[in-house]
Amino acid sequence: MSTTPVIDVDRLGVTYGDFHAVSDLSFQVERGEFYALLGTNGAGKTSTLEVVEGHRDPTSGSVRVFGRDPGDRSAVRPRMGIMLQESGFAPDLTVRETVRLVGALSQRADSVDRVLGVVDLTRTAATRVSQLSGGEKRRLDFATAVYGSPELVVLDEPTTGLDIQSRDDLWRAVDRLRDEGATIVLTTHYLEEAQERADRIGLMHQGGLHREGTVAELTRTLPSVIRFSLPTPEVAPPPHVHRDGDGAFVIETFTMQRDLHALLDWARDNAVELGDLHAGPTRLDDVFRSIGAE
Repeated sequence: MSTTPVIDVDRLGVTYGDFHAVSDLSFQVERGEFYALLGTNGAGKTSTLEVVEGHRDPTSGSVRVFGRDPGDRSAVRPRMGIMLQESGFAPDLTVRETVRLVGALSQRADSVDRVLGVVDLTRTAATRVSQLSGGEKRRLDFATAVYGSPELVVLDEPTTGLDIQSRDDLWRAVDRLRDEGATIVLTTHYLEEAQERADRIGLMHQGGLHREGTVAELTRTLPSVIRFSLPTPEVAPPPHVHRDGDGAFVIETFTMQRDLHALLDWARDNAVELGDLHAGPTRLDDVFRSIGAE
């Protein structure tokens, strides 16, 4: 099996006039990996993906997909499925006609009926695109992206507009692609999706890669939080505790189990009832919020 990264971004720069949307960006996505590219608004994710997808030329640096220039459509596109935020399908085509057309353009072999079954669009196969609901259009977007089981699938906000059942169905289909060896690249505003599924995450900010790593590696950069209230103002809190804007007492710690045990011992020794006690590990959204505060 080839050891060449599926995606290799090396010092990428993308400018629009005097505006630098992406600056000196480098990252790699390995074969079979689930990589989530996340970022703050205006971080440069869209511009980066447009280069990876072959829709835009880089201003500087280089991008390789399967070791090739993504602009080499005949070599790259048959191996890559792309689910855009808005695909803009012809409104007068039916669902079946749309899947058949995009499937033919992808140069991948598959059965239209199989793909419609995967995304639960069999009953709407004869329905025109203009008559589909928002959720049905997103499932159609996904169907055209995964037609022919491509080696690389780029999912741009894939679950926007989907109900819970449709989201679950989509992720089950993605899991099957991964079982078959596909590489997945995800962008999403639903951070819990990335936290639950991504092997690695790249966090972009102001055009560059701010942080990169597994969920565990990223969350270890911030302390966990223990939060509680006290029954009366006369009770003095233990040391190393501060109050947040809501008046709750807070302990920020990289050793949550030890400090939580110490807090409970203090409450027992002082006959204090801790109210609204909550202790939780750092989550990906905490890391995301911290970007703008740095």
